[in-house]
Amino acid sequence: MENNFFMDEVAILKQVVQDASRIREYTDSEIEELIAQKIKERINWARENNSQLYQYYLNMSFKDKNTLKFTVMESVGGLGILGKIITDPDITEVMINGYDTIFVEKAGKLMRLQEHFQDNEDLVRIVQKFVSAMDRTIDASNPIVDARLEDGSRVNVVFPPVALNGPTVTIRRFPKNPMTIEKLLEYKSITPEVADFLQKVVSSRHNVFVAGGTGSGKTTFLNALSNFIQPWERVITIEDSAELQIKNVPNLVRMETKKANSKEATEISIRDLIKSSLRMRPDRIVVGEVRGEEALDMLQAMNTGHDGSLSTGHANSPEGMCSRLETMVLTGSADLPLEAIRKQIASAVDYIVHLSRLRDFSRKCMEITEVVDYRDGKIILNPIYKFEEDKEATSLKKVVGSLKRTENKIQNQDKFLLAGIYDYLEDEDGGKQ
Repeated sequence: MENNFFMDEVAILKQVVQDASRIREYTDSEIEELIAQKIKERINWARENNSQLYQYYLNMSFKDKNTLKFTVMESVGGLGILGKIITDPDITEVMINGYDTIFVEKAGKLMRLQEHFQDNEDLVRIVQKFVSAMDRTIDASNPIVDARLEDGSRVNVVFPPVALNGPTVTIRRFPKNPMTIEKLLEYKSITPEVADFLQKVVSSRHNVFVAGGTGSGKTTFLNALSNFIQPWERVITIEDSAELQIKNVPNLVRMETKKANSKEATEISIRDLIKSSLRMRPDRIVVGEVRGEEALDMLQAMNTGHDGSLSTGHANSPEGMCSRLETMVLTGSADLPLEAIRKQIASAVDYIVHLSRLRDFSRKCMEITEVVDYRDGKIILNPIYKFEEDKEATSLKKVVGSLKRTENKIQNQDKFLLAGIYDYLEDEDGGKQ
């Protein structure tokens, strides 16, 4: 049996079975019967259409047909409940906290599933199979694995003795189609005026940090901002797990960190990749998330001619993002004076975009703040847009409001002017020139 034919048939049959209605409700035996039925349908179709595929099936031995059925079965149902969950395109996050506790996020809402694994041993077996398919191993001596699925989904697995509730699995899935500014407008995360402002900020090569808590949509928002990068620019993306979906830049280099494992002792960190990217003639450097000592390298890159760089970080406010950057720099360079670090931040970062996940589970842009300067021991921030909630139209559950322009004038005009953007110039009386 030809290997190419075999693998092509596995892929086709897997897709056909997964597309079947109510597939997530099927038992393993029902899935097996469905696969056998679909194979028969493939053979009948090939015979009726006089396809070469029919000859392949005629030449297959009984053992080959069983192997085909088994391979499709494993690819579809071999992961039990986990397999069913990850084939649901509407689920964006999976959280397994031991064999009897499974949460998923669907349409922005977190819910607990009634289904669960048979027992702890069943969960261990399935998770080990799941991890081995990503060319990783996990056990008590190597209890933490970070990996990525073929579709780009981010996977984190923690085993006992570290995980006290039993094997813990977290999967962050990403939409097939990248986020755009148009979608953010549709979701009312931003307003048309803010979209226009962000386009001018990115196209004029300002350095931007997107800040927010876990699940606030930082990477999604960064994807949308990347729509404003000019197609002739050379862009280097650096991530722990590749999530960014930059589509409109032909000259794109994507890099991902590498963890040390039992086979390879070498670890490649974000810091290593930032240093390497500086030798690759980038117009922009986009770091998926800054979370440690690499913050200093990122700030230095922003300060040495790599304008237009973008990144994200965990923080609950623009002020918090500045403090987080200070702390991250100190983790790798504790001997640096705090004043020098703050000056570095103030001169490197131009704007901080703060996102939040609100009580109604909506994700919104809460503030866009200009980083002005460093004076008298403080980083000076200048809020340009702030989210204002409409208290009269807002119930306890639903949040109604939008970003409003503050009365603050934009202080640093140089990059706008170099890009030929004069929209934010004001005369001495506060009017536009």
